[in-house]
Amino acid sequence: MVLRPPVEPMLAQARETLPPLTGRMAVQPKFDGFRALLYTPLHTGDPVLVQTRRGSLVQDRFPDLTAAACSLPNGLVLDGELAVLDSHNQLSFTALQHRATAGRNARALAAEMPAHFIAFDVLQNQGQELLNAPFAHRRDVLEALFAGHRLLPPWTLCPSTTDPATAGEWLYEWTDVPGLEGVVVKSLTGRYRPGVRGWTKVRRRNTTEALIGAVTGSLHRPQVLLLGRYDTTGRLRLVGKTVPLKPAQARDLAEHLTAAGPEHPWTGVRFTASWTSRTPLEPVLVAPVLVAEISADVSQDHGVWRHPLRYERLRLDATDAHVPLLEN
Repeated sequence: MVLRPPVEPMLAQARETLPPLTGRMAVQPKFDGFRALLYTPLHTGDPVLVQTRRGSLVQDRFPDLTAAACSLPNGLVLDGELAVLDSHNQLSFTALQHRATAGRNARALAAEMPAHFIAFDVLQNQGQELLNAPFAHRRDVLEALFAGHRLLPPWTLCPSTTDPATAGEWLYEWTDVPGLEGVVVKSLTGRYRPGVRGWTKVRRRNTTEALIGAVTGSLHRPQVLLLGRYDTTGRLRLVGKTVPLKPAQARDLAEHLTAAGPEHPWTGVRFTASWTSRTPLEPVLVAPVLVAEISADVSQDHGVWRHPLRYERLRLDATDAHVPLLEN
C-alpha cells in the first residue's frame, strides 16, 4: 500500500517522569516546533507535499523545503518536526508561526528565515510503507537514508538513544536550550499506529513565580489565573494562564484576592483563551500584588509560556521583588 495524505501521525501520552528504561526502549529529544509529515513524489513531476498534524497541506508555505527535497529519494514519507532558527541560531516558535501562516510572501520569508525538518521516523521508503515494521527497523532505515544520501540542512536526523543516562541528560540539561522541551519514549518493537497515543512524552517542568493579575470566574470563585511579570521598563506583561484551579485551591485563593483599581496596567487590554485562539476572555482584574508559585514547562517565546501553567500555592511571604523580570 502506498501512503497518501492525510495520514494521522502517531501521538504521545504525557507523563510527569521518565518511565523505567529497558533495553527495548528508545528516547528522542522533543523539539518545540510544528509536527509534520513530508511526502516525496512517487513519480517524476508529482509535487512534494507537507502535511500538518491536523491533515492540512502546507507545502506552499515552505517552498525552501520543497526545493531542497530534490536531495531525497522518491516514494518517501518522513515524520518529524518543522523548525525555524532565529538570528541567534536558536529555534524560534514565533518565526515558525510567521512561516506557517505565510501567504504571498512565503518565498521572501523562506529566504529570511529558512525552515528545517527534524526527522524522527520514516513511514514509507522507496514506495514501500513501513507502518507495521518495528521502530528499531524504521530507525535503521532512517539512519541509512541520512548516511547514504549525505543529507545536510535543512534535513536533520533527530538523535535517539537507549542509554538511561543520556536520556536524563537530554531531559534535564538539553532543555535549558530554547526549542527543546523534553523527550519522547518509544518502544523499539512498536509499530507505527496512526492517531494512537502509543508513545510517551515527558516535558521538563520548573517551579517559579509570577504575579496574579486577573482571574476568570469571579473573585469569590476564581477558575483560571492570568499571570504577569514586569518587564525591564516596569510594565506588567501577561506571561501565561493556569489550568483550571482545583476547588480547594480556588477557595483558599479567594480569601486573598482584591478587586483591581482603575489604574490596573491591564485595564482595556484584550485577552484570548489560548496562544493561538481568537476566542476572547473577559477576566476579572485583581490587584497585582499576590505572588503565585507555579509549575511550568520550558516552552516559552520571549518569556511567555505557550502551554497552561499549574498553580502550586500562594507565596504570602513574597512580593513582586521576588518575581523574575520578563526580559525584553
